[in-house]
Amino acid sequence: MTERAGPAATGAGPVTGEADVERLLRELAPQVLGTVLRRYRDFDAAEDAVQEALLAATVQWPADGAPANPRGWLLTVATRRLADWRRRESTRRLKEATAAQLVPADEWYAAAPDAVDGRAAVSAADDDTLELLYLCCHPALSPSAQVALTLRAVGGLTTTEIAGAFLVPEATMAQRIVRAKQRIRAVGIPFPLPADADRQRRLAAVLQVLYLIFNEGYAARSGTQLHRADLTAEAIRLARRLHRQLPGDGEVAGLLALMLLTDARRAARTDAHGGLLPLAEQDRARWDAEQLRQGIDLVSAALADSPVGPYQVQAAIAAVHAEARHVDETDWPQILALYELLQRLAPSPLVTLNQAVAVAMVDGPQAGLALLQTVAGDPHLAGHHRLAAVRAHLLEMAGEPDAARAAYQQAALATHSVPERHYLLTRATRLPTPTPPSHRP
Repeated sequence: MTERAGPAATGAGPVTGEADVERLLRELAPQVLGTVLRRYRDFDAAEDAVQEALLAATVQWPADGAPANPRGWLLTVATRRLADWRRRESTRRLKEATAAQLVPADEWYAAAPDAVDGRAAVSAADDDTLELLYLCCHPALSPSAQVALTLRAVGGLTTTEIAGAFLVPEATMAQRIVRAKQRIRAVGIPFPLPADADRQRRLAAVLQVLYLIFNEGYAARSGTQLHRADLTAEAIRLARRLHRQLPGDGEVAGLLALMLLTDARRAARTDAHGGLLPLAEQDRARWDAEQLRQGIDLVSAALADSPVGPYQVQAAIAAVHAEARHVDETDWPQILALYELLQRLAPSPLVTLNQAVAVAMVDGPQAGLALLQTVAGDPHLAGHHRLAAVRAHLLEMAGEPDAARAAYQQAALATHSVPERHYLLTRATRLPTPTPPSHRP
């Protein structure tokens, strides 16, 4: 895919103020970091140099305007910063050799950083965002470290922002990121990756990390917020970028479609008082029509042209919901068939929870409860509030208010999300209470 240099290359449009500069820098930061890292193989030094370049841009660009080639400008400044640091750390005998090695005359022009005008040619091949994603999602890193490092290095979020999103102290998140970088150095992970086969194996981890980031933003596991729009927006932005770089991969398209179709419902998920509304009670006129259209088009094309994968199937389920103008028009038999396919492709007790709801809608609540019972003892669901929440919903459908109330209360005690706890307790209190028997004198 060919990109033009300058703001139009990112789809950012003209840069006219501080907000535009911030938007453009967030888009360019992982590209620049990936290129510097590819050339100099030092994560910490590369990130520090890029941060200095970004800081210089935030000072100069709002006042002077963005250069014609913003990415080239940032690469030049970051490279010079890195060269300066290394020269200071070298002996006089090695200074000239080090400078010549790090800043080849045929690659970087020789103007001072404050005079850089962005005339250097930067090709699409210099965009190493995808390689950087692969690096951050290396299997040698824990899932939590993969998420943190991806948000920091590729998403451009600060350590403070990431810590706030996951409700951990900033020092804890900083240590997690530092340990991830140390692990990369200790394992000797190459950058860029050496073989296409390794990239393909790593792609599954990249998709999983983006999926986790989106889910944490859309349905926060803990805290007082129902969703965190900064995380969902960042996950969608990165998924779009991945799709642009891998347009023929059906699972990349499926994940992006799933995010768009799910996020399209965000505005309708709460009532006028901020309370959680389930899918069946949402005002579908408030769903984002453009996101729905994009998501349906993406998953339709992916299913037609690519081998079917789990993200495509999940997106297809979301698309069936999206195409129903009213909850009563939902094609539950089709949704059930898709869940059965998903269970074959990627069996999981969490898939079974959702499948049980579809079974209940097609074959009745008792059939759904029977399927739910098959995963009641699964260790992966131990203490998970969703098991009790789904059971409560099916018991309510079955006309068993006492059992449903107890299950709603159990789910409320298990969740760490304040909005979900309030919703579950509200459902419990709305159920009819048994009338006490009358006693004749």
